[in-house]
Amino acid sequence: MSALNHLARLGLATTLLLAISNGISETQSEVPAGMGARADVDRPKPTFMLHERDKRVHGLKPFQDIVDKAAPGSVIKPPPGAYAGPVVINKPLTIDGADQVTIDAGDRGTVMMINAGNTTIRGVRLTGSGDSHDTDDSCLDVRGNNNVIENVVADNCLFGIDLKQVNHSTIKNNRISSKDRELGVRGDGLRLWYSSDNLVEGNQVIDSRDMVAWYSHRNIYRNNIGKRSRYSIHFMFANDNVVEGNKFYDNAVGVYFMYTEGGVVRNNVISHATGAAGMGIGFKEASGTIIENNEIIYCAIGIGSDLSPFQPDSTIEIRQNRFAFNGIGIQFNSETGGNRLIDNVFEGNLTQVTYGGRGNLGGKNFWEGNYWDDYQGFDRNGDGYGDNPHELLSFADQIWMELPIARFFRSSPVMELLDFLERLAPFSTPDLILRDEKPRFVKPTKVATA
Repeated sequence: MSALNHLARLGLATTLLLAISNGISETQSEVPAGMGARADVDRPKPTFMLHERDKRVHGLKPFQDIVDKAAPGSVIKPPPGAYAGPVVINKPLTIDGADQVTIDAGDRGTVMMINAGNTTIRGVRLTGSGDSHDTDDSCLDVRGNNNVIENVVADNCLFGIDLKQVNHSTIKNNRISSKDRELGVRGDGLRLWYSSDNLVEGNQVIDSRDMVAWYSHRNIYRNNIGKRSRYSIHFMFANDNVVEGNKFYDNAVGVYFMYTEGGVVRNNVISHATGAAGMGIGFKEASGTIIENNEIIYCAIGIGSDLSPFQPDSTIEIRQNRFAFNGIGIQFNSETGGNRLIDNVFEGNLTQVTYGGRGNLGGKNFWEGNYWDDYQGFDRNGDGYGDNPHELLSFADQIWMELPIARFFRSSPVMELLDFLERLAPFSTPDLILRDEKPRFVKPTKVATA
């Protein structure tokens, strides 16, 4: 009996091994045209019957029929009108809707999925995705390389445009907005995941959640507009990305670098990043970034930095920016040093610079040639620079710097009186926050160009 059981188990194991081997072999052979080898990172997309979709799409012609009839590499110019989704593209195509074509998924699933390289989607409106975060319901999923997505309107979708393992592609002049949901449960307007060397230019991402780039390197974000969202752009483990010429208004955070190396932020306007976590530009264990020629205005915090620069012997360059009318111009939450701040303008901020710790920290970062609207000195030789260094000392301010709960009382009469008395007759040694050896005496007439 035991011998029979042993043979039965051996036979079952052999059958399972063959089934698994056949399944793996079959999956590997089904690589869509133009994709090349890539990992299958998507959860299975559910299939919805027509009666499960909103009635507005019941009488529409399926756009999938047009795609299925097209030869690989062909150009599709569909007749103007509305069509029913979803659409799955598994071959290189060019679809040009001339701004007169709408594809509607009827509030279920993802509207369009591109599983091929060398594909162009232009001049179409994608609308009506589902609202499942588990399956990343979106207007447009893009997979593959060398794709072009331009002049697309993506609205009434949970996620907007979702790129995973997409390289050397162009995302240009699209208008993206999310479903009308609470900010935290909207999908990302534009997401890059393991996607590098892409151009993201001239897009409008409005009333969405975030633009994010995770594990995605050397992408260029140029001349985009981001409004009324959470993060304008959030980089995580994403190196050497360029953010230039953008305008980000009324978002909780402008640009945030988390666990990154390299990167440039230049010629942008970041305004009205307010609220409890409001921040124009933020760093978390980031290194080697250049921040130059930006307007950072009307934010709760202009730049917030935590353990940055993080890598040994690295720096963060902050130069020729304007920090104006912010609650705090720059806030350092750690004492690592390594920041170089040159030729910036600080004006109208409630507090110019703060640190999250104690001690004389003025020598840890390098300050030179910055303009300070609260500088108390003269320029007797007329060279445009103050005769004396500009020092920022912390007196009673240290109370709310060390105790965040006390920030509520920062500008109260009691705190102002206490600060005045301590400056008049210090009963403790003030902390040196910064020392600018060569402060500008005259404010530069031009800073940011965006």
